[in-house]
Amino acid sequence: MKITHTAPAVVTLAAALLMAASSLATAQTTTGHTAKKKKPAVSASRTNLKSAAKNVAAGIEAAEAALTPAELQIAERVEVGKLPCELGASVTLTADAKAPGYFDVLGKNFKYRMFPVPTTTGAIRLEDQKAGAVWLQLANKSMLMNQKLGVRLADECMSPTQVAMAEALKLNPLPSVLDAPKPVAITK
Repeated sequence: MKITHTAPAVVTLAAALLMAASSLATAQTTTGHTAKKKKPAVSASRTNLKSAAKNVAAGIEAAEAALTPAELQIAERVEVGKLPCELGASVTLTADAKAPGYFDVLGKNFKYRMFPVPTTTGAIRLEDQKAGAVWLQLANKSMLMNQKLGVRLADECMSPTQVAMAEALKLNPLPSVLDAPKPVAITK
């Protein structure tokens, strides 16, 4: 689970912006005798505030980019390569060599940069939170969804390992959770 401490950074950034706005408002007050409006000079303090705000934003992004050991373990299990999907579509997953744990997910008309998110079910889940895209990888298939649009972009995408698992499940299906349990003989 990623833990970010953005609240203090946001408060600092907001205070810096308020100070910049108030100094800008006093610099813009002019008398009625001037024919032309003069552009206010950029003060050193305003430049420093702007620089500090950029540094705070960069620090927030860097903190969010760092993945936990649990997320890195999930990333090791992601199937990469070009995966054929239903209806002739395909999705290409590529691990980012510069940022371990991050993946580029490419397909027709989309490109996402995703990172692993822990799940309670054990399914592998990658997300691009800005775009609202989610990649779910199960043992027998994978799918790509866009949560913002509420649509499935690709379904039944399978690597060779997933194809083998899907065939094994066809031959030996798992029992349904809706089926009644079989009685067990008790011997004394």
